[in-house]
Amino acid sequence: MTDRSFLFVPGNRPERFDKACAAGADVTLVDLEDAVAPADKAAARAALRAWLDPAKNAYLRINGADTDWFQQDLALLSLPGVRGVMLPKAEHSAPVAEIHRTAPELPVIALIESALGLRNLEAIAAAGIARFAFGSIDFQLDLGIAGEREELLFARSSIVLVSRLAGLAPPVDGVTVALDDPAQLADDIGYARRLGFGGKLCIHPRQVEAVNAGFLPPAADIAWAQRVLEAADQASGNAVRLDGKMIDRPVIERARAILQSAGKV
Repeated sequence: MTDRSFLFVPGNRPERFDKACAAGADVTLVDLEDAVAPADKAAARAALRAWLDPAKNAYLRINGADTDWFQQDLALLSLPGVRGVMLPKAEHSAPVAEIHRTAPELPVIALIESALGLRNLEAIAAAGIARFAFGSIDFQLDLGIAGEREELLFARSSIVLVSRLAGLAPPVDGVTVALDDPAQLADDIGYARRLGFGGKLCIHPRQVEAVNAGFLPPAADIAWAQRVLEAADQASGNAVRLDGKMIDRPVIERARAILQSAGKV
């Protein structure tokens, strides 16, 4: 199954690292960027080095390529327990290539947070990333956008489209900042999924369960897909009807995709 939930934990709070890993998220993201003040960057890297071991399973959100900390963060990528890397403020292909030279086996998530990043989606995808994520809050700041839905529709749809054309996993949507509003979180998850996103960034452990559930197909869709594939198998390639409708190749492929996203095949 494609990872759905990505839980941030501040890189300068090592006492929270294990708790974050135990929260049930598909990916624990140790954040060395926005969550850590400049004066604390070195201490955060030291804490991370002390915590990591082969049994750990964490992604690192490193600092951007335009910062003084980028190269120092790259040195962490070869440590045992690092599963992947998130590149913030992704705007060009060159930083992705530099990450691959440092840690060629690690998957890279490119976080799109600016107009330049959006314009260069295809070049960034071609650099060999595993997936895009949408940093919606910083994107709004960069463009002076106030709204969160139709105002960001073009950006979200562009990220989904380029991901599909490049053969990448469905992208990861940005955070929901309302920590005490489960209805808002559920609405944001449903909206992102309808647009073609496959996961979501989380800023608190209590968001994880809703994100994990929200990016799984509904039980009714899973049951329908199983019936479609069963009917198709029994027909041995011949035309077949189910519930009064003909089952053809696009229907079969849709059913197979539903079961794949649910981890049923």
